[in-house]
Amino acid sequence: MEIPGKKIATAIEKVVKKEVKRLRKKTTLKLTTFLIGNSADQISFVKIKAKTAKRLGINFELIHLKTTPSFEEFMYKIKQKSQDPKTTAIIIQQPLPAQLSTNSIYEYIPYEKEIEGHRHKSGFLPPIGLSVLTVLKYIYKKTKFNAGLIVEIDKEKKFFKKFFRNKRVVLVGRGITGGQPIGKTLTEAKINFINVNSQTPDPQSYYKEADIIITAAGKKIIQPEMLKPGVTLINVGLHREGKKLKGDYDEKEIKELASFYTSTPGGIGPIDVLFLFKNLVDAAKMQK
Repeated sequence: MEIPGKKIATAIEKVVKKEVKRLRKKTTLKLTTFLIGNSADQISFVKIKAKTAKRLGINFELIHLKTTPSFEEFMYKIKQKSQDPKTTAIIIQQPLPAQLSTNSIYEYIPYEKEIEGHRHKSGFLPPIGLSVLTVLKYIYKKTKFNAGLIVEIDKEKKFFKKFFRNKRVVLVGRGITGGQPIGKTLTEAKINFINVNSQTPDPQSYYKEADIIITAAGKKIIQPEMLKPGVTLINVGLHREGKKLKGDYDEKEIKELASFYTSTPGGIGPIDVLFLFKNLVDAAKMQK
């Protein structure tokens, strides 16, 4: 069964929009996004965030640096924006050029404005991780399309810990945009998992035993013969084939084998973007 990512995102959007409307009576909300370079995919992802911000009634500021700045120059710009009281939150579009690619850049964003959950002991869970938890909650808790889909980690740890205790969960990938933040979120939810990556010997042996596979590889890695019948497949990884965005498995190949699966595009992506803005709403409450 295909997981209805767009319907889940629409339900979350209604909740976030309502919160934004209430907050705007007292304050303005603004997301500042840093983009370095001219990658067509990154520009496309930023445009999606800008359009979502507009729908929600949130101001959106793009700082597009077309050439790579020095580390010091980049840090100065981040600190400058962080100190602006009109800026509710700051995000950095990943991946960054190699000379800037370090988690330490997030230390220059205050805790209450770093809504992607990269900082150590951050007050926010990564939006991509919350998206995965939401999909798991939708499937296994049979949550309806309403405000109940929003994961409240402190209240739901017992559910996640208990329900997934006997499930074999495999997470594929360890990158800063996928595997790393998802792993952090699963750990916070007390869900045990095995993390497989490109250096893992015989990863197929883990796939064959898995009840749930979360893929964040960015290339096709899953073949139907690797899977146990009834597996749940959640894809986060993206790559292009011609002009089309594809995931880490071919949906046509696995749809008869998997009990649940996300599609690409339209699966996790729209939910991820909405949780980014849900975190921004929480950041605004924290600041005011």
